[in-house]
Amino acid sequence: MIHIHEEAARCLLCENAPCGAKAARAIRALRFENLWTARALLGEMNASEIEASEQACIHYDRPIRIGELKKSVLDGQNTPSNQSLPSLELNFCDMVCENPFFLASSAICTNYEMVARALKAGWAGVYYKTICKQDIREVSPRFDAMRKEGTPFVGFRNMEQLSENPYEMDFDILHRLKVNYPTKRIIASIMGQTEEEWGELAKMAEEAGCDAVELNFSCPQMRLTGLGSDIGQNNELILFYTSFVREAVKIPVIPKMTPNVMSMSTPALACFYGGASGISAINTIKSITMSHDAEVNEKKTVSGYSGKAVKPIALRMIYEMTGNPLLHKAGIEKHMDISGIGGIETWRDALEFIQLGCRNVQVCTAVMQYGYRIIDDLILGLQHYMAERGIVELKKLVGEELKNIVLPHDLDRDTMVYPKIDREKCIGCGRCYISCMDGGHQAISFGEDRKPKIIGTKCVGCHLCKLVCPTGAIGAANRMPKRK
Repeated sequence: MIHIHEEAARCLLCENAPCGAKAARAIRALRFENLWTARALLGEMNASEIEASEQACIHYDRPIRIGELKKSVLDGQNTPSNQSLPSLELNFCDMVCENPFFLASSAICTNYEMVARALKAGWAGVYYKTICKQDIREVSPRFDAMRKEGTPFVGFRNMEQLSENPYEMDFDILHRLKVNYPTKRIIASIMGQTEEEWGELAKMAEEAGCDAVELNFSCPQMRLTGLGSDIGQNNELILFYTSFVREAVKIPVIPKMTPNVMSMSTPALACFYGGASGISAINTIKSITMSHDAEVNEKKTVSGYSGKAVKPIALRMIYEMTGNPLLHKAGIEKHMDISGIGGIETWRDALEFIQLGCRNVQVCTAVMQYGYRIIDDLILGLQHYMAERGIVELKKLVGEELKNIVLPHDLDRDTMVYPKIDREKCIGCGRCYISCMDGGHQAISFGEDRKPKIIGTKCVGCHLCKLVCPTGAIGAANRMPKRK
């Protein structure tokens, strides 16, 4: 049996893949953790179809082993059915959304044609790229990526600012989108330079038929002071501009918050007292990358960092709003919904945000990397997960993990879990030994037989070995009391 995810990760995810639609779709499902769909599609392929698909593969190294993938994926498992999958409908800021998946305000939604294709593909809505009255002139190049050991980029840096279109054009686009896709949720992201501009842009969004307006308090690379993340780092400005826009329009008002603060709790309170209907969080993290390829005329600057690498930070900041007792005492959860952003690629990523209290999630970097097509696996993966658990309404998952998040001093410190080595999966590479010797507690022996052994008297149950094992050969034993 081959390593399923390692082999699937080799796939180039080609456009109009020569290997055939069924094979390409199955491998894409594996890449985005939608094992159910992969099983169904590979289960339908016969030997001749698989052979033809492997011969047609244009991989630069060697063809993807689709036949081996089929054996490993099925491996005694029943082929799942897409029949009777639960609905993903969810209410967000008094808007009924067909699913929680929206495009985040960014380069992935800058004109009518782009957004229309995304909505047709299955995205429930869009936070359109931020509209302003400024003269926006973007730099070139404007992107950079952080990679590790040949993986697709895990972190992404961008120097994008706001929409370069005339603001009248953008509002016309939003109006046409709402007319032509009435069941989808069209949200205008705006940024003003004065309170009058904030109010004027918000009114134009309402007049265009937008379902809500997002206030960009978080862009990390604006040329002028007092804009973007300068607002999101100033609680008085958050309260002031949120209140002003709230008075100007009747549609939901959703500030988009910066992560470049010590805590999200106080900014969230400012949004709450300003009358916000919800909060979008987080925008990109201020960062610098040093790649010469991303220099602009040999110069570098501070700009935004996103992608899979920022997800733990985003989740922490979501929890600071949804799990904060002081905010609950103020009644914040009854009046504001949270839209989660930050490193969402798969349905499982989205689920984590939902389980921490989000009723809506936004995706950007994953679309830039893989395209709008990922919506298929976001939807089907979450639906199959719910079906397996017997959950028929997505709202049942909202906030279900909040009870399991505690302060560090409340964690169990009297028991431990030893690592457990599966000898059949172990290939004797010694990675666990190296990490434990040089970064752990010297609790693994590794002799000429190339078989690692746990030294129980030294092991503290940190599980570094489990994390570095390339074959998944190290698992966990039962939890037990610590040695006296």
